[in-house]
Amino acid sequence: MSKTAISAYPKTGAYPQAPTGQRSLCGEILNFAVPTVGIVGMGYVGLPTALSFMDAGRKVIGVDVSRLRLAQIQRGDVDLLDRDRDRLRGHLEADALALAESGEALRDAVAVVVCVPTPVDANLVPDLKPLRAACRVVVENAVPGQLIVLTSTTYVGCTRELVVEPLMARGFTPGVDIHVVFSPERIDPGVASHRPEDTPRVIGGVTKACLQRGLDLLEPTCKHLFTVSSPEAAEMTKLLENTFRAVNIALVNEFADASRALGVDVMEVIGAAATKPYGFMRFNPGPGVGGHCIPCDPHYLLWQLKSERRDSPVIDAAMKAIAARPSKVTTRITELLADLGVPPRQARVHVVGVTFKPGVADLRESPSLDILEWLLRRCLRVTYTDSYVPEIVLAGHQLTSRDDVPPGTDLVVVLTVHPDSDVVGLQEFPTVLDASYRMAAEGVVRV
Repeated sequence: MSKTAISAYPKTGAYPQAPTGQRSLCGEILNFAVPTVGIVGMGYVGLPTALSFMDAGRKVIGVDVSRLRLAQIQRGDVDLLDRDRDRLRGHLEADALALAESGEALRDAVAVVVCVPTPVDANLVPDLKPLRAACRVVVENAVPGQLIVLTSTTYVGCTRELVVEPLMARGFTPGVDIHVVFSPERIDPGVASHRPEDTPRVIGGVTKACLQRGLDLLEPTCKHLFTVSSPEAAEMTKLLENTFRAVNIALVNEFADASRALGVDVMEVIGAAATKPYGFMRFNPGPGVGGHCIPCDPHYLLWQLKSERRDSPVIDAAMKAIAARPSKVTTRITELLADLGVPPRQARVHVVGVTFKPGVADLRESPSLDILEWLLRRCLRVTYTDSYVPEIVLAGHQLTSRDDVPPGTDLVVVLTVHPDSDVVGLQEFPTVLDASYRMAAEGVVRV
């Protein structure tokens, strides 16, 4: 829904005003005469969300269980684009942002936005501990008239189960004295062209009054808002978005394998297919998938469907293929070392790029970690280069990023190519395995 369409919903009144005057958070005395938004979880989603609200003139209370994270934000020592780091610095200087460990600070907020991670455990089962804890804190500190916005990707029905029902148990009535919506985050860290304010957002309210409150809150931070009939529809929307990506990434990786077997350059094929103006969306192959979206989110749907004794064979096959992708890279490494006649224990392997995507210092679920650990456990002499990650500790080894490829390296493995990376010079090395598919085909081998 565009801004012009928002007026189709009846107004339900202005936000309740938070108490004015002085209060102490994190040892500082701050004035919050302006209505304030609370953000629970100040990570890769919560911090950009806070910036959007502050840009729109709101004060923000950022709550996080990590004292280290709060200190990093206070110093401006965070993984943001340069322009966003400048925005953060300006808001800190203007006292627009207060940081707190305690959920009690949320009682002063007219709206509370939950932005905590929703990972999976080692068995690929949803780990709901962070989300349950955050929702519990929000419910315990909810005050009459407050709006609660859940943004974390989760299973269908979660908003009602973890927020609405506990609020009702406290005596609140959604749409009357408390308001609840689900509006999934759409943050793309490190991509300057995908600004949150330019990215449409989906929103589903528990009632029409809840929906209107959510629209009123989000309108200044986003140019386009699209409403759906319920929180469940919004929850399923987010699952579809990331499952769609997972299935297509698994497919294009499979095409990369097939193309190599048939002697065809897969990147040439993808480029040609992408000229079709309809019915095709470009996806590129790679060494695997990282972050807390594609490797995790579809498992929330699979887990829920399993509880209903329902199968989803396409999604299940895609997620198994994604999980197995790093092993395809290590198999290729083994083949190339054998072709070179280098015993694994004597091999010198240099890895280029270890973050899960270009332009961010984010190692969450990065396939590079699995590949590096595999190399280290086989006693290979391993080095790496990544300007975003100065050190890594894996399998009992501490590695420090190098500026160059060590002399005598037998194999260079390119996993992530950052915007500032110069990979052209790598082609002078005898054997380069380009698992990123970002280098020119000449002079490199592919997975």
